[in-house]
Amino acid sequence: MKKFSIDIHQSQVDDLKQRLNQTRWPDQVGDPWQYGTELNYIKDLCVYWGNEFDWYQQQSLLNQFDQYKTEIEDFDLHFIYQKAVNGKGIPLLLTHGWPGSVWEFYKIIPLLTDPESHGIDSKYSFDVISPSLPGYGFSSAAKLPGCDAKKMATLFNQLMKKLGYETYMAQGGDWGAIITSWIGAQYPDAVKGIHLNMLAARPPKDNPMQGVTEAEMEDLMRSKEFQDKGTGYQKIQGTKPQTLGYGLNDSPAGLAAWITEKFHAWTDCNGSIENAVNRDELLTDISIYWFTQSITSSMRLYYEVFGNPKGGMAERIDVPTAYAKFPQEIMHPPRVWAEQTYNIQQWNEMDKGGHFAALEQPQLLAEDIRKLTANIWT
Repeated sequence: MKKFSIDIHQSQVDDLKQRLNQTRWPDQVGDPWQYGTELNYIKDLCVYWGNEFDWYQQQSLLNQFDQYKTEIEDFDLHFIYQKAVNGKGIPLLLTHGWPGSVWEFYKIIPLLTDPESHGIDSKYSFDVISPSLPGYGFSSAAKLPGCDAKKMATLFNQLMKKLGYETYMAQGGDWGAIITSWIGAQYPDAVKGIHLNMLAARPPKDNPMQGVTEAEMEDLMRSKEFQDKGTGYQKIQGTKPQTLGYGLNDSPAGLAAWITEKFHAWTDCNGSIENAVNRDELLTDISIYWFTQSITSSMRLYYEVFGNPKGGMAERIDVPTAYAKFPQEIMHPPRVWAEQTYNIQQWNEMDKGGHFAALEQPQLLAEDIRKLTANIWT
């Protein structure tokens, strides 16, 4: 295990600015965002990225955390490892998804590791371990096919053991929720409980609507709309990610448009991204993909999971599970469906927030993680 800090060379920043200045923009028809990322918005964002955005200021924000790299199997795994200030932290594995990164957690980590300094009256603080998924950001990509969500769960459990934690808590959203679920399914003696801010659950084979409330029916209709109109990215990333990768790895404007559309659609932003995350936060996430050239390898996770459904979702998780339901999350299965798969011990509905909960509503998410911890950690 070796110390690591992010250090992007100035030549890479200069190359980014040059490419942005040479962007060939497409035309646009229809209402804003109707056909995809809105032209005027992405133009304005890219002008800001090239002329005003300060990567090194954002890099410093990330480098305030203790970071390491370690070899596990064939992977050079990057992770944030921030211990509790009081020296009494409960180990918490915090896992991101796509198109996210460890950057998503820059606001929530201090709330978890140093609650007193943030006015939080709680005896529970955490040692936060947050790895970059293999092929995402600063972790190396798989050299061979087959690195799916189940495999990543195995790698992360090995990481926790390597750090000396025999038992721990785990939390995740997006792919992080799927990986965290696999950790709970495979290592019930190690993980004391899991906390999810996205929940995937299959409908029961018999009488799927039995026990489903009227409000949950409305959620299912929203989920169906997402499946019908919002999953085109899944289809191409799950079938031909390499083909898409050539364009996104070569064009920063193309990469920004691909990721920005998800932040517009998935955050609780009421039609304006900056209502949920600011431009520097959005561009820091995009910049990590750009500077590490990891967009193609990140998208392969869709191919690995969709090509092998057994690697995508566990059949049953018996460890205590908490679900934080943020209103603008992209899917909301009924509780009776979730209870078929998970040992649901806590189910809380938030009044605001979307898919990137740690970035949008870090206080609410941190509080909910503490609630589960208080109920199960001894």
